[in-house]
Amino acid sequence: MRKLAIVGILAAVACDKGGGAPTPSTTTAPAVASSAPAAPAPTFDPGQLAVFAPLPEKIERPDNLLTPEKVALGKTLYFDPKLSKGKDVSCNACHDVTKNGASETQRGRRNAPTIFNAAGGFAQGWDARGTLVEDFVIAHAAEPDVMSQGDKALVQAVAASPAYVAAFKKAFPDEKGAITTDTIGKALGAYTRKLLTPSRWDKFLAGDASALTDAEKAGLAAFLDANCMTCHAGKYIGAAQTQKLGVAKPWPVAPGRAEDLGRFEVTKQDVDRHVFKVPTLRNVTKTSPYLHDGSMSSLEENVKLMARHQVGKELDDARVKAIVTFLGALEGEPPKDLVTKP
Repeated sequence: MRKLAIVGILAAVACDKGGGAPTPSTTTAPAVASSAPAAPAPTFDPGQLAVFAPLPEKIERPDNLLTPEKVALGKTLYFDPKLSKGKDVSCNACHDVTKNGASETQRGRRNAPTIFNAAGGFAQGWDARGTLVEDFVIAHAAEPDVMSQGDKALVQAVAASPAYVAAFKKAFPDEKGAITTDTIGKALGAYTRKLLTPSRWDKFLAGDASALTDAEKAGLAAFLDANCMTCHAGKYIGAAQTQKLGVAKPWPVAPGRAEDLGRFEVTKQDVDRHVFKVPTLRNVTKTSPYLHDGSMSSLEENVKLMARHQVGKELDDARVKAIVTFLGALEGEPPKDLVTKP
């Protein structure tokens, strides 16, 4: 541009010096490459999106109302390592609410899934052995590779604290402040039921087409085309069913990992071998590592392998990138006061 401007100035000077008509320039201006118009963002008819639903504002049970006192007590319990047998492991140690409700470290043989939105899932645990989060947290705490704390010892540990005795009286007036596995589970359940992460995706489902970028809409189109919604649908884009790992093609056991039979360990039915709960995709871009065994750190690679082994599709890098871009629209945060350490 500067060169063209200088040529223009010199031509003007030559003309001003009375040399007659200016000599036509024989220099050809460089051609400007025309870029192809950007592809229009895809649009979706209601039928395509009918398999999804926005995140609910509240996940509450009639027998466990989410009172402020109960939620506050549940949060305190969640962060308290004294609930474990060794007095050194809290719920937050594996499901860190300051790190998107998950953990990069793995205490047991299975990956610790995010606690965010977990209370809304149809079942709890990778093998779907639990139903209600209130019950599952108690049973989970007793597992040897988790907190190793049996019911009786758990109740004793909580009841030994005068602060907890007072807090339970406020949170459970109808139960006269009784400290039992039921009330402990309800307090923890009340807290986890508040850990919801609304996102731009929910605004999009509610009718705001501008909530997603054109690239994210293209990724959604790729997500649908790859039939990802076969398993990942509903309010939580997953967490609504169990599925065999390796439907279209056998899933390889990761190097250095023992074979995990999944739900078979609960039911002892052959049909449940290698069957696991389908995880939510909300905040999946922030909750590496992936899979039940935590064997995969790359979300892109996980998308590619899932397409190959679950739906029998080979995705090129461009389509994988598009899908991962869409998954970014599922990112959300729970209320700040709930994820700040007490």
